[in-house]
Amino acid sequence: MNFELSEDQRAFAEMANGLFADFCSDEQLRAHDVSSAPFMRELWRQCVVAGLHTVMVPEAEGGLGLGMTELMAVLQQQGRALALVPLWEPQLIVATLAKFAPAALALVLDDALSGEVPLALSLEGLSQSRGPSLRLERAGEGWTLSGLALAVPLGGQARHALLTAGVQGEEQGEMRLVLVDLAQSGVQRSEGVSQHHQALADLSFDALPLAADQVLTAAATGWTEQRAIACVAALQLGVTEQQIRRTVDYVSERQQFGRAIGSFQLVAGQMADGYIALEALRTSLWQLVYRLDAGLDAAPQAAATRTLSNDTGHRAGHMAQHVHGGIGVDITYPIHRFLFWSRALGVALGGSEHHLAKLGDWLANNDTLGWKYDAAEDNAREEPRHAPV
Repeated sequence: MNFELSEDQRAFAEMANGLFADFCSDEQLRAHDVSSAPFMRELWRQCVVAGLHTVMVPEAEGGLGLGMTELMAVLQQQGRALALVPLWEPQLIVATLAKFAPAALALVLDDALSGEVPLALSLEGLSQSRGPSLRLERAGEGWTLSGLALAVPLGGQARHALLTAGVQGEEQGEMRLVLVDLAQSGVQRSEGVSQHHQALADLSFDALPLAADQVLTAAATGWTEQRAIACVAALQLGVTEQQIRRTVDYVSERQQFGRAIGSFQLVAGQMADGYIALEALRTSLWQLVYRLDAGLDAAPQAAATRTLSNDTGHRAGHMAQHVHGGIGVDITYPIHRFLFWSRALGVALGGSEHHLAKLGDWLANNDTLGWKYDAAEDNAREEPRHAPV
């Protein structure tokens, strides 16, 4: 079996890597940090020209019509470069609407393809321990949306947002995706900035009316979450790869007691632990995107990948800071950006405990598993959108 990317997939990733390298030197990243820009706009324009913003948008809708494997390869390069652009969110929104709510797709398609106005995506409601902060209620043939969506990426700049909300009434307990026009009256925005210098906004709604086609079916929620987990894990993989590479360079040069500190057993052991965690994440992520592209159910694989992504980012990030010593916390030195990105990615879709609990629930409900992949529940198949690697 061939566990490598194809030649075309590698070429796609290399093209993305070259583009990000032109805009993401340490000096350029430092300039963005102090610019108050919501994201790296010039780089985003180049991503649109190259078509990177439509990797998984269906061809029928004007996209490249590729799969999660190609998107993963691009996002890994984005993470390595710390390229702050909204690359995966708008195309996942389009792919979700194309599959589950084609009537609503026209509301966002022009913005998604042109890249001129960002689209906002937040799945935070799926991992809130006190229950969803957004509430959906039936109102005649439509719905109303109430509550507060916290720290929505680019929520202050977007025209539309895809958010998660809990259904009230007879269907209470269901989590639905809702497409919201943020230009409607009654939407309140409170803007801020994340620790890795991306614009955020709290979005407040008070019985905001929604048409029936703006509320997606329950099946859309899990489908979208699994792909969002793969996207965030791909970014985390890239961030951690480059973080470890830079740390290896540092400990190979930094001298203490007449020796490079990388030759000390404790430092070498920490670096090895970080590398092992990185490769475990890579294996889990590749399995996840294979199953997604093959149309196989991937609920347990997504939960496991999300847990590994969180733990790898945390472990490798703090290891890198530790072996850098005092210079690791100096914001004029670039290594701190990797930790900031790791922590931001680590809270994007819920922590390790939340996803371990989901994995435990799945195992409890599917307790007849025999030899791996023999059981029907692990081979549930949907119509594949993309040929397996």
